Amino acid sequence: MSDSQTISAAVANLYNTYPFPPEPLLDEPPPGYNWRWHWLAAYNFCTGRKPQKQNIQILDAGCGTGVGTEYLVHLNPEANVVGIDLSAGAIEVAKERCQRSGANRVEFHHLSLYDVEQLAGEFDFINCVGVLHHLPDPIRGIKALAKKLAPGGLMHIFVYGELGRWEIQLMQKAIALLQGEKRGDYRDGVQVGRKIFSSLPEKNRIVKREKERWSLENQRDECFADMYVHPQEIDYNIETLFELIDASGLEFIGFSNPSFWDLERLLGKAPELIERAQNLSDHQRYRLIELLDPEVTHYEFFLGRPPLAKADWSEDKILLAAIPELNPCIDGFPSQCIFNYDYQIVNLSPAELEFLQNCNSHSTVAEILANVQLSLDEVRKFLKQQLILLTPA
Repeated sequence: MSDSQTISAAVANLYNTYPFPPEPLLDEPPPGYNWRWHWLAAYNFCTGRKPQKQNIQILDAGCGTGVGTEYLVHLNPEANVVGIDLSAGAIEVAKERCQRSGANRVEFHHLSLYDVEQLAGEFDFINCVGVLHHLPDPIRGIKALAKKLAPGGLMHIFVYGELGRWEIQLMQKAIALLQGEKRGDYRDGVQVGRKIFSSLPEKNRIVKREKERWSLENQRDECFADMYVHPQEIDYNIETLFELIDASGLEFIGFSNPSFWDLERLLGKAPELIERAQNLSDHQRYRLIELLDPEVTHYEFFLGRPPLAKADWSEDKILLAAIPELNPCIDGFPSQCIFNYDYQIVNLSPAELEFLQNCNSHSTVAEILANVQLSLDEVRKFLKQQLILLTPA
């Protein structure tokens, strides 16, 4: 057995022992939404417009127990969804989860990411959360996925960041040292890790980080094992992350938490430094931000396969002729106080609320503005806030 096969077998054994994620099974659709799993909202975020089709093919690559898969099915009612995973045990949980909640447009395959070419056809949307960093060869993994992405398709990826996980890395190494020959016995690893945490001084840096960031979810052994006794993990920084992205041959569209990557929030009080940063490349600017704010526990971003046309709403004539509709990932509407796609509060004026109430997928922007006292710049603000989707005339 090769090193890669040995590692893959160890990873499968971990998730057969502790199926992950351990979210409870429900006899109804899952609550709320994650806009990154909603084709309309994700496509709008990436291109600035509503996609032309919704009857798409979705791949959940490394689906685990099907938590994300279930959302992908329920949030995309016209899509067909395929889930693959290395752990047979996790897939059995995923099947039961989706069956119980009525997520019936999904099929599962016990398959390695490396072997994704065995699946028929191409996918318009590939979701790969928390998987690539657990592969022996992430570059091989992302290349395999990229080959299955259809032209005009999107890929949503989540991988770990080394700066925000420094204390986790230390604990992983400490547990491994104390386990010795028992490494690979994941139940023993969890016991060792919990004993370490209960023994360390209260002001210990690793303990403090665990309490402030991870302890709530790590009450469950499945989460603790995934975090501290995983047999394979590669954590990234901006430099190594873009080596991974470049290897895919796909277009980097952007991080899905763009506010974090805004240098103004860190150096806004020093405009001369902001001006100096204008000479940096995008990658260098991202690197500067993570060095100044090393809370980066993960990177979450979108890649795309051209042609993927970005909408331009700067011309008044084009914007006026477009047909707006509400972003499906907002909560609390209709009200002057709503939650946006990212569960951030947005306060609306009476006129803004009236405009949004008239976004019925039939009327153009011009037709709505004929009866609502709102400027085009305020409509563009809705676009920036991801409150509406636009279909070009």
